[in-house]
Formats: sequence, C-alpha cells, structure tokens
Amino acid sequence: MNPLDVAVVGGGQAGLAMAWHLRRRGLNCTVLDAGEPGGSWAARWDSLRLFTPARYDGLPGMPFPGDPDRHPTKDEVAAYLRSYAATFDLPVRSGHRVTELRRDAAGFALDGAGETILARQVVVATGPFQTPWVPALAEGLSPRVAQLHSAEYRRPDDLRDGPVLVVGGGNSGRQIALELARTRRVDLAVGSRAAVVPQTVLGRDLFWWLTRSGLVTASGDSVLGRRMRARGELVVGTSDARLREAGVTLRGRVTGAAGTAVTVDDTVLEVDTVVWATGYRRDDSWITIPGALEHRRRGETAVPGLYVLGLPWLHSRGSALLGFVGADAAHLAERIAARDARTGVPR
Repeated sequence: MNPLDVAVVGGGQAGLAMAWHLRRRGLNCTVLDAGEPGGSWAARWDSLRLFTPARYDGLPGMPFPGDPDRHPTKDEVAAYLRSYAATFDLPVRSGHRVTELRRDAAGFALDGAGETILARQVVVATGPFQTPWVPALAEGLSPRVAQLHSAEYRRPDDLRDGPVLVVGGGNSGRQIALELARTRRVDLAVGSRAAVVPQTVLGRDLFWWLTRSGLVTASGDSVLGRRMRARGELVVGTSDARLREAGVTLRGRVTGAAGTAVTVDDTVLEVDTVVWATGYRRDDSWITIPGALEHRRRGETAVPGLYVLGLPWLHSRGSALLGFVGADAAHLAERIAARDARTGVPR
C-alpha cells in the first residue's frame, strides 16, 4: 500500500480548508470523516444562526453565497460545506470513522471502517465539539425529569409541556433559553458570567469591528491576545436584559440535584425538563501515540508530522471560526509541504 502524503481526519470546515491548501501544493491527501461534509452543522438545533455575517464565512477560494450581510442558518452552512467539497472535488471519504491513529513504518497508520490507511503526515481536524459533557450531579435526578444536552436539542415542540431549566450561560444556553421562553417558563442557570457583547455596534456588525481592529487574527501569545483569552469566550447578542425582557429568569450556579429538584445557589427549583448547555470535552483516546497532542505551536505537535487544526485559540480567536480557519490551514500546509520536501519521498 502506497502511503498518502497527508491524511486529514475530520471533514468540517477545518478539514476541507486543509485539503484545499494541500491540493494546491500538489500533495496527495484524503479527508476521512465519520459522517459527511457539514454533517455536524446539520445536526445542530433548527433555529441556529451564525454570529458572523456571510461575508466572513467563506473558506479559501469560495465566498459564502447570498447577501453578505445576512447571518446564515446552520442548514445553509451545511449546504455550503457540501458544495465546497464538490466544487473543488476534494478527496473526502464519508462514513469513514477513524478508530485508531498509531505509528507505522510509513509514518502513521489510521485504522477504521475495516481498513488501514497509511500516511506520511496527519492533520487532526476533528474540532472542539466532540463529546457532550454533563455534570455528574445530573445522575441524582429522577427518571421523571427529562434531561437532554444542547447537542440533542432541536426545537421547542420536541420537549414536554411545562417549565424548563437551561443550565449554561454561554451562547448555546442563552439562545436556547430565549427560544423556549416564547412558549413556557424558563430558568437559566449561569455558573460564571461571560463577556456579553452586542451583535451591532454603532451601526456596524460586531465582526466588522473585530476584523478591522485585528482582534480576530491577533496571536494568542500577543499582549492583545492574552488579554482576550483572559476574558474568556464572548457571548454575542443575547444579553441579560434581552433574556429578562423575554421572561427568562436568570439564576446562579447549579450546586445539587435530587429527585425532581435542582438546587441553584440557595434556591430549590422543581423541574420537569433540564437542558444541559454545559459544553463538550475533546476525545483523543483514539490517538495512541504518547504525547501526540502536547506542546502545540500553531497546530504543530511534539510528534513530527502530526498536526491539529480548528481548535479555539490554536493561534488566534479565529482559529475555530468558519471564515478564519483558512489562515491556520495555509500556515500548516506550508509546514507540511516543507517537511515532505525534506523527506525526499516522491509524491
């Protein structure tokens, strides 16, 4: 079996941008994805829209279609990614879940879908949203309480009638709480206060200001980048005032759960349904190379020939964003091509 120059694991925006840059440099690559391009976007809740206007959502070589000032829906993003892969005839193998990445004489071996693929270099572009995380205290709730993670939430009609407790004060939790408040009583438990910024500032979209000021592309190691990272992730548009106007009751941190009751700070709430918008955890257990993802430097790991792409603050705030991940992909493609040239192995 002839090894690939590069295997890319993950067919989302990061993996597709990576494949586009690798192909332009003449490298033989394949994108391996457990689903299909855009599949993770299609699986999000129905009303989800991007915070970034369409003018900032394109991948390398292909602008996002339609009105550049609109905020695309998640289905439009999924369709765009499928179109992107088809337009450039990117080598995507859908339905190919990689179950193990290990060392091999060729460089690396990727097991999965009943076969082994060899590659001289590998890019892990599986993204930050992998395993939904729910706090252990949720196990104390009665089976009579309906529980679901925000990854499973689709629309209000899927939930039983009655009040809902949404746990998590990030963008997902706030958006879901706002939507549910149209049809029922909603409490939102916010463990820590994030920096909330408006979608529009002085008549301009927030991302117009972020791009013009360089805040999206500033390195995380810079003075500006360190300050932004210290403030945590931004909550865009869904302010406390907007939530209260919609009828959402803001609460503090969840500290306990038993039976049909959840304790939020010093208040005990009887609940029918809980939506856990408590984020995700990465799962790199399929990578069986010791120290593989340690000491990342703009995507370069401690293991020569192994890279990661599409994670928050891999280089800048834009590293995990649809329209900005291409910059990191271009940087890695140059590093990958340079290393491939040094090996002297014919492509």
